[in-house]
Amino acid sequence: MTTELMLLVWAVALTVVQMLIAVAGHTQQVGVPALAGNRDGIAAPTGWAGRAKRAHLNMIENLPLFAGLVLVAHAAGISTSLTVLGAQLFFWGRLAYAVIYLAGIPWLRTLSWAVSVVGLVLIFLQLV
Repeated sequence: MTTELMLLVWAVALTVVQMLIAVAGHTQQVGVPALAGNRDGIAAPTGWAGRAKRAHLNMIENLPLFAGLVLVAHAAGISTSLTVLGAQLFFWGRLAYAVIYLAGIPWLRTLSWAVSVVGLVLIFLQLV
């Protein structure tokens, strides 16, 4: 398995961990019965739980982009030092983003997001 594919697997694992943290935070605020029901009229999570949910949703928006690029590179037989670096920047940028967002540090969060986008661009440039 290439480094890029392995980092895709770890990015999926990170997404699952983010989901579990977001669910735990929302459960703490509204309780299991509210979340087990149809969720009509329950309050949106606030504080760290709200940040956890937003970080998770942002990962869900970005994961398909990363997966698409990595899978196309793999199908095309392209694995270069730049695709590896791109995958590393994406994964570590996303991990940092999740931790920093949960901690509530705004500008550093944006920087870590930008690092992950640079990773996507590096992979993309190897495919075009």
